[in-house]
Amino acid sequence: MNELQLVERLRRLSPASKELTLGIGDDCAIFQPRAGEELLFTTDQMIEGVHFTRTRSASSIGERALARSLSDVAAMGGEPKFCMVAMACSDTKWIEGFYRGLLRLAKRTGTALAGGDLASDNKFHCDVMVCGSVPRGKALRRDGARAGDTIFVSGKLGKPWDRKIEPRLVLGQGLRGSASACIDLSDGLSLDLHRMCVASNVAAEVDRVPVFRGSTIERALHGGEDYELLFTLPKNAKPPSGVTRIGQIARGEPGAMTFQGRPLAPLGYDHFRKAT
Repeated sequence: MNELQLVERLRRLSPASKELTLGIGDDCAIFQPRAGEELLFTTDQMIEGVHFTRTRSASSIGERALARSLSDVAAMGGEPKFCMVAMACSDTKWIEGFYRGLLRLAKRTGTALAGGDLASDNKFHCDVMVCGSVPRGKALRRDGARAGDTIFVSGKLGKPWDRKIEPRLVLGQGLRGSASACIDLSDGLSLDLHRMCVASNVAAEVDRVPVFRGSTIERALHGGEDYELLFTLPKNAKPPSGVTRIGQIARGEPGAMTFQGRPLAPLGYDHFRKAT
């Protein structure tokens, strides 16, 4: 199968979108947003040897590649619209498997495949860009947490790195208008909470963490790849069902954190930590 045949196959398999007036097959996609909405854009990479190995199936990697970006859209309270995928791989059968997994999740979440780029390389790498939308002025952000707010997470932390990601899109959309701040947990609770606190100019006091069965408190605090939502609600606000309260926002040095009364360092995953 050559590149043109592969692209045409992907075009036929891609979910339809009313707002995507021109998708795969031209130099650019054309998207017509609805009145009264703002667009969200995010991108995330998957690199062989960094994020995964070939011991995992191509379809599981494809699904995970899209899920990582959809988790960012969920953290903003957004609804996914379309994705674009730039990738390099020398094995066309592996590429087909990758897209089977990606498109399976795309169809389930209403995310159209609008285009991208294909190249050949012995080492697989890809970049998945997702566009989402929110009603104007309703996007969840990192910088809205205030002293006295309560901190919640959407699920247990410390999950295995190869566990399937379920982007919390419905929860994120339900938090619009109530959550004061939100971020997805991709690099570890300690690091992502620190980022939220720095953006919001506040400190945090964590008193408990829901640990995934078989994991450890260290992994739950610092491990990353959980893709749950970390969010804050004003004091006494009723939380959604199924979430866990883990602490509260406090006044103090921006980014400072404690866990059960002791200082908590932001030790989550950092691509460049070993290089510094």
